[in-house]
Amino acid sequence: MFGIFKKLFGTAQGRLVKKYYRLVKQINVLEKGLQALSDDEIKAKTKEFQERFQNGETLDDLLPEAYAVVKNTCRRLLGTDIHISGYDQKWDMVPYDVQLLGAIAMHDGSLAEMQTGEGKTLTATLPLYLNALSGKPVHLVTVNDYLAQRDCEWDGAIFNWLGLRSAALTNQTPPNLRKELYDSDIVFGTASEFGFDYLRDNSMAQSADEQCQRGHFFAIVDEVDSILIDEARTPLIISGPTNDSKQMYDVLREPVATVVRVQRDLCNKFATEGRKALDTLGLLDEGEDRKKLTKEQVKEADAAFRNLWLVNKGNPQNKVLRRIRENPDLRAELDKLDVYFYAEPNKEEKMKTLAELYLIVDEKASEYELTDKGIHYWVESQAGVSETDFTMLDLGHEYGKIDEIPDLDEQAVMQKKVEIREEDAGRKERAHNLRQMLRAHLLMEKDIDYIVEDDKIIIIDENTGRPQPGRRFSDGLHQAIEAKEGVKIQGETQTYATITLQNYFRLYDKLSGMTGTAMTEANEFKEIYKLEVLAIPTHRKCVRADADDEIYMTEREKYNALINDIRKVHEQGRP
Repeated sequence: MFGIFKKLFGTAQGRLVKKYYRLVKQINVLEKGLQALSDDEIKAKTKEFQERFQNGETLDDLLPEAYAVVKNTCRRLLGTDIHISGYDQKWDMVPYDVQLLGAIAMHDGSLAEMQTGEGKTLTATLPLYLNALSGKPVHLVTVNDYLAQRDCEWDGAIFNWLGLRSAALTNQTPPNLRKELYDSDIVFGTASEFGFDYLRDNSMAQSADEQCQRGHFFAIVDEVDSILIDEARTPLIISGPTNDSKQMYDVLREPVATVVRVQRDLCNKFATEGRKALDTLGLLDEGEDRKKLTKEQVKEADAAFRNLWLVNKGNPQNKVLRRIRENPDLRAELDKLDVYFYAEPNKEEKMKTLAELYLIVDEKASEYELTDKGIHYWVESQAGVSETDFTMLDLGHEYGKIDEIPDLDEQAVMQKKVEIREEDAGRKERAHNLRQMLRAHLLMEKDIDYIVEDDKIIIIDENTGRPQPGRRFSDGLHQAIEAKEGVKIQGETQTYATITLQNYFRLYDKLSGMTGTAMTEANEFKEIYKLEVLAIPTHRKCVRADADDEIYMTEREKYNALINDIRKVHEQGRP
């Protein structure tokens, strides 16, 4: 039945494209008429549109004429030198019909899926111009500062010619200039810059005069799937120092470094022995042409895999282990051991095996704990430390014991209970500091998760790979890394304001975006943001054959597949 209706009325996407194409034809007719006007007459259109909007016409009413003016402006700019990123480039673009189509979709509050090379940057100029005619704030959100500056310079050629002001907001923009920048008709910047300015306006500003943003009317998000889906739950946090600091990271620096070093030495020993045994048995090579093992050799292999499994639980970043896990056959054996040890009947054997380690690391859950062996080593290696430091108090039980003490007046009882609460809080704080120090040593890697620059820890953004000056890991992790790297440990911080990117973008009256890959997340965009995705046709028929993505567990498997593809292409005589 659905197939019959689809043939009669077409798909929802198809019907929408037809509707928009009628507007495209109207825009092109209007643009031809504009070609006879002078430059001054075209420039005067901006003021005319603004007055018509103030007098009651809607942006939808103005769309055909406004888009025609932008297209005509692009035509008039042909051959003009535009200063982009320190270089002069000649303007050589006039929007195609498919770009007009994408621009209509974005103004309509949809996400435009446009293939790479189809001109998303130019497409965005049309809805940006149209919505800026309202006098309300219009933002273009990019993935980094460089693109914000570049797109502002490129698109600004159109806006400035038509009498609108555009500005780029970057990490280097000083606070005293931000209010003036936001007064521009169109602002380019990253999601974090817009988000943090919103937090500062609503948590630190003492009056409206100190707030820099004018509101949230319309935003276009470039690479919308990356920002609105991949980074949706990323929290933006503004924090400040707290006077009530109980951190012990400086005290824990050497003891933790020592126990981690002992653990790593042990894991290196296990890893080396395990790898050597597997190499002797001929199990390191990939493929199915391995010799069959004797019963004795099977036992040796099992012991080797158990050693490597221990390394995985004690130091998952061990280089020998990583190399071994790149072999799918060996990784499968380690995974089998995981299944075996975590089965309920083998729980006791698992704990007995793990007891050989000083520390147990759960990489997925980011949890770390000292084993009995580790606690004993910790206590033996430090003065003034006892095993009770690792035991949390049962406050109910402790209060009961205090209540049973004879001849204590009410004030003395209260004082003892306060002391117990403080002792409990101190133990919990020590345990928390210890966990964060272990995480800093065992899971946070220098030059991957962070860099050290000018005696400071600078976070590396996991999505972009770029340094993020000014950002700090939360919950004491940043101080733990500072202690690990031997730089000055900054004071503890408290959160003043926080918001996720998802909740920030919900503030906009109208939201749209563009990317080359939106259809795969169409359901999420619909459920989370109430946004539709429209696939924009390419300007010319695409002759490229797009294959499905191939996902590999390790780099070794990926590169082996690449080598096989190269061989096939070479055998076919293709360049």
